[in-house]
Amino acid sequence: MSGPVPGTPSLLRAINDRAALQALLERGPLTRPEIGTLTGLSKPTASQLLSRLQEAGLVVLDGLREGLPGRTAEVYRINPAAAYVAALDVTPARIEAKVADITGTVVGEHTLPTPRRPHDALVDRLAAALKGANPPAGLRRVVIGVQAAIDPSTGRLGYAAAKDVPGWQIPDLVPTLSTGLGVPVDVENNVNLVALAEQAHGAARGHRDFVLLWADQGVGAALVLGGRMHRGATGGAGEVGYMPAPGAPTAREAGRYADHGYQALTGGVAVLKLLRSYGVRGSDFRTAVANAVRAAGGGGQRADDARAGLRDIAARLAVGLAAVTSVVDPGLIVLTGGVVSSGGETLRELVEHELHALTIPRPRVRLSSVDGNPVLAGALDQALATVRDEVFGSTVSS
Repeated sequence: MSGPVPGTPSLLRAINDRAALQALLERGPLTRPEIGTLTGLSKPTASQLLSRLQEAGLVVLDGLREGLPGRTAEVYRINPAAAYVAALDVTPARIEAKVADITGTVVGEHTLPTPRRPHDALVDRLAAALKGANPPAGLRRVVIGVQAAIDPSTGRLGYAAAKDVPGWQIPDLVPTLSTGLGVPVDVENNVNLVALAEQAHGAARGHRDFVLLWADQGVGAALVLGGRMHRGATGGAGEVGYMPAPGAPTAREAGRYADHGYQALTGGVAVLKLLRSYGVRGSDFRTAVANAVRAAGGGGQRADDARAGLRDIAARLAVGLAAVTSVVDPGLIVLTGGVVSSGGETLRELVEHELHALTIPRPRVRLSSVDGNPVLAGALDQALATVRDEVFGSTVSS
């Protein structure tokens, strides 16, 4: 009969090192006594730990802090140059890049219009965007957000037509990109990355079970179950744009990657067409939704028509959310994307009302609260989590 395995000295040191590094990440510069208090370590152990982390290049001195008369304490902080990560958000229109140090501080960014010339190789396009962000030496990982999903069983990109992601339909995509860029690469669905950002910084913070719906020109969802992203057997969990929906053509009639199902009811093209049928004008779907919200606040027939149009959009969105809710039973649904950001609280309330009329569970419906580009925010979070595990776990040899 085997019992618990006792912790080895190297394992205990590694645990203490990680606890101290996590405290420095979360609280900023700290003194040795503060690190000892937060980690529960004795003064000698905390001193040895800091010496070890300094030698490993993970922490640096950050000056002195005055205390009681005649007393000063050295202040330590994470060495930002210990490692760097990068994030890329790739769309048909542009590639946006950000580089951050290991603390999460952004140190470079760049936006490159997506070249449309077929001879521009995929690796070259990505490398050009990355180079524009001027990454320092020591780049450890790149996470790329795309409007598709990697099938883990084949290593290929799926759930998108070749015309939507030109150049990406190649075998061994991730190893090819890693070799070409000279740094480990992860390719992730863009909506999944938005959900990671919401979980870390936004409306889903503290929630272990939630669904995020991205309603924009395209429609997609992300499922977080038990605190973990659920990707599915082929990477397509959350690809609700392809989900059959009442009143919409199916893949059988329209084609596998054509405009059908939930996408045909709630995508940007459908939203713009629907609002125009109610007399709401706009050069694109975002403008039309915003115009409908403004008009709905007034009086008369124009306001009535605008409110009816917004209710129709909300009802269409709710039908798909009801199907997801009946299977997943999330405690929270986060709405994001151009349709939702243009509709704001007015549209959120209508979606929640329509959803609760269709389902037995009544999940809360909230708007996204992540500032800036949420795809890049989620990609940086994923890259930092991976690299911190690697770097923070390498302080003690076994």
